[in-house]
Amino acid sequence: MSRVIALPDEEATRRLGALLARHCPWQLPGARSVFLSGELGAGKTTLTAALFVACGVREDVRSPSYALVETYPFGERLGVHVDLYRLLDPAELEPLGLRDYLETNTLFVVEWPERGAGELPVPDLWLHLALAPPGRRCLLESRTDAGGRWLAAAGADLLQSEAV
Repeated sequence: MSRVIALPDEEATRRLGALLARHCPWQLPGARSVFLSGELGAGKTTLTAALFVACGVREDVRSPSYALVETYPFGERLGVHVDLYRLLDPAELEPLGLRDYLETNTLFVVEWPERGAGELPVPDLWLHLALAPPGRRCLLESRTDAGGRWLAAAGADLLQSEAV
């Protein structure tokens, strides 16, 4: 299942993050995972910050470009934000211990996932963000059953978010 939506401004990108948080299928087993692809400035970190804040994160969500991984507890859950922009080889992922985060009640978000090809699990959702002046657009793809349920649950709200 896939869907393309327009994101005319930064606020629309934030609304998409909040919408995804609202419909996250936490009741299903395992961690939830979202991969974000797109050029620099396409809104990956903005979307991630809005997603985590809507889940209940109470601290500033920043790009983990230098640390590569930032974690954010919210309630009994954990947000894990990974930025692979500086990764030169997928083998560099092993020492990061990312597999330790792939547990139930974890929201695992990866920016630049193509740089970890072959070493990352299949995401529930893969979002391809693109600059489309005057704004952006996003192709949302479900890659797992959980991702399909996630998009299906968000369906009506996705239509409304485009109309705003």
